Amino acid sequence: MKETKLRNFLCWGLTALGVVICSIAFAFFLSHFQIVKEQAAEITGILMPIIYGGVLAYLMLPIYNRSKTWILKSLSKKVKSEKRQMAIAKTGATAISLFVLVVIVAGLFWMVIPQIYSSILGLQASFEENMNNLALWLTKLLSDNPQLEQTVIPIYDQLSVQLENWLTTYLVPNASKLISGLSSGLLSVVNVLKNLLIGLIVMVYLLNIKETLTGQGKKIIYSILNLKNANRLIGQIRFVHKVFGGFITGKLLDSLIIGILCFIVMSVMDAVIGMPYVLLISVIVGVTNVIPFFGPFIGAIPSGFLILLVSPIKCLYFLIFIFILQQFDGNILGPKILGDSTGLPSFWVLFSILLFGGLYGFVGMIIAVPVFAVVYSGVSSLVNRSLEKKELSLNTDDYVELTEIDEERKTYKR
Repeated sequence: MKETKLRNFLCWGLTALGVVICSIAFAFFLSHFQIVKEQAAEITGILMPIIYGGVLAYLMLPIYNRSKTWILKSLSKKVKSEKRQMAIAKTGATAISLFVLVVIVAGLFWMVIPQIYSSILGLQASFEENMNNLALWLTKLLSDNPQLEQTVIPIYDQLSVQLENWLTTYLVPNASKLISGLSSGLLSVVNVLKNLLIGLIVMVYLLNIKETLTGQGKKIIYSILNLKNANRLIGQIRFVHKVFGGFITGKLLDSLIIGILCFIVMSVMDAVIGMPYVLLISVIVGVTNVIPFFGPFIGAIPSGFLILLVSPIKCLYFLIFIFILQQFDGNILGPKILGDSTGLPSFWVLFSILLFGGLYGFVGMIIAVPVFAVVYSGVSSLVNRSLEKKELSLNTDDYVELTEIDEERKTYKR
């Protein structure tokens, strides 16, 4: 009896000590936030090669796993030693993953970026002519309504002047800096080159020792926690991996397919009606499609405006095509690739994108849905567990018109 009381007092004392230590650490964090931020940035800079490698390994993981499985099946009858089969499969899967990564990066540097740059320069060269043509079209369109014409044309003139200034003073000079940096300056920086090379090495190591790292992580978890909590934590980690892996890799594949489809169809339209900026717009549509919900609008608006400067009719054709493409993506391609990878209701998708987009910009909008899906699932799990302990219903519909719950009978009054 005395030992039990002593053990309880000891547990309470350690808990109180932990709370005090956490409170002091949190107060220190708030009072020295700038110092902590600078130290975190310095540590992040040191670990940047590891971060590069981790991100690349996670993105290439589906290709690596499928390649390894395919190679193992091919070697099952040819090589008898399982150890040798695994060694050959890992080597081949690593080579395939590196090859795919190199092809993507090489395509970006030597094919897409120069053509985008030439499209931007072409836009600057024909900007004044396109704006004049658009002004004539607006004047003709509003000729039957002089009062509306007097209101719209001055606004259009003002917007065109501001847009031209932005194009000539910001977009083209920065595009020149970007291309020159990507082609020579950026890659010549020793630090960036070091991070990229080490990142590739780290990626190779992580892909080949992921089973060992996974086993070590589970071993540590089961050594620290009791079986119930350890199983629960392992389940949550598996859920996080399922959400992030399924959503991010699936969304990247979906956006790649949409970008390629956009390029193919717009190339056909270019051959038929002379659709401008085919590659530039296809890249914009593909990249912005990575963003859930808002992506189609973010990509279609600037692309449509660029085409509008050339021809309003072509802009109309483009918007119709984008509408059909996004319907195909939202109703057929997207569900086929992604499925219900997050299980997040539509309102919380919108909420998460607005929140994380405001906090972290473009990257925040991409990771918003899977991050919030994990948070949403965690909160739901805690709520359901608490309701189960109180022997209450887990069905949300039972609470919609609820006024109170009888404490003794646990009946629901409406």
